[in-house]
Amino acid sequence: MSKRPSSELTSPRPARPEGRKPRHSGKRLLLDAYLDFIRIRFLTMLAYRINYYTGILIYTLNIGVNYFTWKAIYGDGDSLGGFTAVQMTTYVAVSWMARAFYFNNLDREISSDIRDGSIAIQFIRPYNYVFAKMMQGLGEGMFRFLLFMIPGMAIAMLLFPVQLPTAPSAWAGFLVMLIFSFLINSQINVITGLSAFFIENNEGVMRMKRVLVDLFSGLIVPISLFPGWLSKVLEVLPFQAITYLPGSVFTGRVQGVGIWNVLGIQVFWFAALIIPMILLYRAARQRLFVQGG
Repeated sequence: MSKRPSSELTSPRPARPEGRKPRHSGKRLLLDAYLDFIRIRFLTMLAYRINYYTGILIYTLNIGVNYFTWKAIYGDGDSLGGFTAVQMTTYVAVSWMARAFYFNNLDREISSDIRDGSIAIQFIRPYNYVFAKMMQGLGEGMFRFLLFMIPGMAIAMLLFPVQLPTAPSAWAGFLVMLIFSFLINSQINVITGLSAFFIENNEGVMRMKRVLVDLFSGLIVPISLFPGWLSKVLEVLPFQAITYLPGSVFTGRVQGVGIWNVLGIQVFWFAALIIPMILLYRAARQRLFVQGG
């Protein structure tokens, strides 16, 4: 057997051609970091899941109170504001359980970061602070969907006359709209949280925002039951896209092509809210750098 020349044994490996990207590009690493935000928040919520078992009970009680209230209001009537009694029960149940998914405290988290000064460190890290917060909210929402919303809805169906949709389009439309409910609610929370840069104490703003979202989104009272002039005003605000529109699809009040129409309203508000969120974020960064150096 012939031996290889010593020159072949000692010659260095060919160098990597110039311009070849590393195996893990910067974008891939950044994407992995955002996915880690989702995973870590999900695991954090999982560690305190006992608290959410009591949350299921509280939400079930809220549904029960609303169910018996509306039952008394309906009396012997068949319809109110375009809702039948069964549709109203279903709307109340799915609206409260949907809230379990899209609800988060991003506004308080951002405000806390601003007050304690930790946001300065967050801003100089190689990821987008707002997008990272949204990913954390998504991780919390995924936990709430699997261990809060689904079990809670199952209990509500056992206790109250909830009527599930039979059309596949209603299920598909509702699930897609539920994602946009989370996105729109999170955008409003981010905008509210970033207001702490310009307001000495935004605690009142956060409380007002929560009341407005719960009331004007149709969670407490469906928008179709508001006075005519007020319902017209609410139709040009983003709140209806959070609860009322998905609930209308789930209860069958919106069907067929109408599902695409209301989904289009959600897409519009999602795109529209990106603008003030970005502008406020840039103004906040500029304010931080000017005042903090």
